[in-house]
Amino acid sequence: MTSNASPAYRVALAGNPNAGKTTLFNALTSMRMQTGNYAGTTVTKKSGRWKLSGIEVELLDVPGMYSLESATLEEKVAGDVLLGKNPAFPHPDVLLVVMDATNLERNLFLFSQLTECDLPMVGVLTMMDRAHREGLDVDVQALESHLGCKVIPLRFDTKSGFDELKFAVDDIYEWGPDAYPRPHLPSEEVRCGVGCRGCPFHGRFTWSEQIVSQVIRTRHAAPGRVTESLDELLTHRIWGVVAFLVVMFSVFYVIFSLATVPMDLIETGFQVLGDWLAGRLPEGDLQSLLRHGIIGGVGGILVFLPQICLLFFMLALLDDSGYLSRAAFVMDRVMRKVGLPGTAFVPLLSGHACAIPAIMSTRVISDARDRLVTILVLPLTSCSARIPVYVLMVTLLFPGRPLQASAVLVGAYALGIVSALTVAWCLKKTILPGESQALLLEMPAYKIPHIRNALLHTWEKALIFLKQASTVILGISILLWVLATYPKADFSPDLAPELVEKAQLEYSMAGRIGKAMEPVIRPLGYDWQIGIGILSSFAAREAIISGLSIVYGLGEEGGGDSSLLLDNLRQATREDGTPVFTVATCLSLLVFYVLAMQCLPTQAVTKAETGSWKWAGFQLLYMSVLAYVAALAVYQGLGMLGVG
Repeated sequence: MTSNASPAYRVALAGNPNAGKTTLFNALTSMRMQTGNYAGTTVTKKSGRWKLSGIEVELLDVPGMYSLESATLEEKVAGDVLLGKNPAFPHPDVLLVVMDATNLERNLFLFSQLTECDLPMVGVLTMMDRAHREGLDVDVQALESHLGCKVIPLRFDTKSGFDELKFAVDDIYEWGPDAYPRPHLPSEEVRCGVGCRGCPFHGRFTWSEQIVSQVIRTRHAAPGRVTESLDELLTHRIWGVVAFLVVMFSVFYVIFSLATVPMDLIETGFQVLGDWLAGRLPEGDLQSLLRHGIIGGVGGILVFLPQICLLFFMLALLDDSGYLSRAAFVMDRVMRKVGLPGTAFVPLLSGHACAIPAIMSTRVISDARDRLVTILVLPLTSCSARIPVYVLMVTLLFPGRPLQASAVLVGAYALGIVSALTVAWCLKKTILPGESQALLLEMPAYKIPHIRNALLHTWEKALIFLKQASTVILGISILLWVLATYPKADFSPDLAPELVEKAQLEYSMAGRIGKAMEPVIRPLGYDWQIGIGILSSFAAREAIISGLSIVYGLGEEGGGDSSLLLDNLRQATREDGTPVFTVATCLSLLVFYVLAMQCLPTQAVTKAETGSWKWAGFQLLYMSVLAYVAALAVYQGLGMLGVG
């Protein structure tokens, strides 16, 4: 078999969430993995190659599940794959069932259902070190006898059990998966429940309890004082919220402080690449397209990759440590008042770094309606790409007055948060009615997170981000470059270069669109030049800075000189001689950028996560209307109060 050929054999990993399934998958496949989505869904498919003694198999990590009776989309997808109902994925040959030794009773419930998949099975016991600390001894041979299949205890820290697991799967393939003995199938009474009446799961839980009582011996009562003490603090009605805010503040402090250096390096790298290209190509459309359309467009989105990677890395560490489940429990009390589950709070906070990974992180929300509402309101939180716009406006408003500037900046962030929560409440009362699903989650044990797992998780999310976002913004950047470049006009050679650039922009298709927009945006205090800046920011919100530098006579490079740009904006006047950037106009533009959907790559991710352009279009429409109405109210209201 060549290294590029798809393996002919397929092994599926199944188990409860937090049982160690993904950790085992990462240990067996290392970096030889692929990610994508199951056909027709937004559920992530993760597969990799696992080398056995004589063959290489495809290892599939199906989504975590508590039961084949699917309560979530992830459980339905996992069940369809294991039962051979997913036509896009061949039926697995072997099933590895990962079970937490400290919660064996609950894990055996799923095992009893998986026996009906008619596959050779191997049980994998994880958390053996924690079980030993808690005074639990598992009689593995007795468990094998009850289940009718091989059971392998694993230790990730010492790597013990991995060779035995490989030998067990090798033995199945040497025997032949079709002929290999199946595990014991629970009796019909166990599978059906109590006479087909009452709780349909009673029989399976009774079966699990009976096995656990015979295979686990308790040496001493586990004290658990550390866990109890931490939970008393971290899930407290008041102190739990304080702890959550401290943790989240620390996360974002790390993100914004550590990401500065790699972001600067990426920005400098793309600038150097653009300058290098400019020195080797003659001036003209090709150079401009490559330098400003392609390199500038891709660089504009990749500069935020360090923040995104740090965000996913920190969240992976928090999740692996067991803290995120406590955070969701604490915030559920607050979030349910506006119709959102507690699990939506972390994505909403993540949106302050970038809406794209935040929308992707809503996959932790199990209820489809709650997840959709969260996705629709997430772009209202002020992402880091809005910061250049905010800083420009507050600097224009309050030069040399940091206290007032800080107050307005905080107000912009507060407006985004309040708007997101308000819109979520409105959606729940109108087009997406219903109460948020009750939060039912497992409180996993606290543990030291695996750095390697967090790095692999970050790598996976970074690749998804690059695939979904960079390609889209590249196309948008090229389109905007074409609109700003054509058609061309002839100008006098004596005209200053920056004036030629401004006049060419006005003559271009983008300028004509800006002129056509002016009657619509004039009530907000904007002219056609600001309209072009707004149009350019659809590629990336911060692109308005370079757009304004062009239309106000600085050229494409002028945006790098902030003092010169500020001077030109302060001196900019309308045709009647009145200043453009008044207090009312600056505040109107600030509010507009807080609320508007000025990021088409986010739209593309919304479409990918919801599976429909309908919701992406609705998101664009309602946010545009909200931003327009709010900016109109600010500008006209201040005008009525005599603030110009």
